[in-house]
Amino acid sequence: MTTPDPAPPRKNRLLRFAPVAVILAALGAMYAAGLQDIFNLDWLAAQRDTLRALIADHYALSLISFALIYVLAVATAFPAASMLTISGGFLFGWLVGGSVVVVSATCGASLLFLAARTSFGAGLRAIAGPRVNRLAEAFENNAFSTLIVLRLAPVFPFFAMNIAPALFRVPLSTYVPATLIGIAPGTFAFAYLGSGIDSVLASAADAGQSVQISDLVTPELTIAFGALALVAAIPPVIRKLYPRRRPKA
Repeated sequence: MTTPDPAPPRKNRLLRFAPVAVILAALGAMYAAGLQDIFNLDWLAAQRDTLRALIADHYALSLISFALIYVLAVATAFPAASMLTISGGFLFGWLVGGSVVVVSATCGASLLFLAARTSFGAGLRAIAGPRVNRLAEAFENNAFSTLIVLRLAPVFPFFAMNIAPALFRVPLSTYVPATLIGIAPGTFAFAYLGSGIDSVLASAADAGQSVQISDLVTPELTIAFGALALVAAIPPVIRKLYPRRRPKA
């Protein structure tokens, strides 16, 4: 008769939750600092000249700072990703801004993924139970293409898709490239949108008015939404190219 393995020490169990505790602390600090009040178009309109002057004088430092802010926002699930993506396109151009956002978002998502996997791992899947069995099967059959499809299709929140693969034992070596590829089309579309809103922000700042979504109806916006429509059409193509593998009889 074998003796069951002893339970891990309480200290080790607590250390497992350290990554999530750090993320929650950082998220709380961001809200305490009032950052939720500046991640909007009104703040960008009011500060546009100051920000562009700062970038002109300290381009590299500004780009690095923006990247770190984006990583932190995604890693803490702070609700500012879309606004920051538009800001990146506005401040650095759609190509540079979009590229930095893709890399930064992938880094932030990977940190959150690792934190969830370290702290909870299979425990989250056990709690979710049979409701996630179908998604679990898809990940186990072809994690790479499944993750790309879910990243491209605007069905699940970005935050949820950063954590969900941690339930299904997706390796980091698969998670990172699939995330990088999956978020790129939408990211560049939003960055392109940001690169075309200068006149809207200038008018709003001069008039002291709030910037509304309706104010962003520009030719650039039409092109950006066309790009997003193409993004929405990609998942069926991916599913056809990478059909779900059937278990061998």
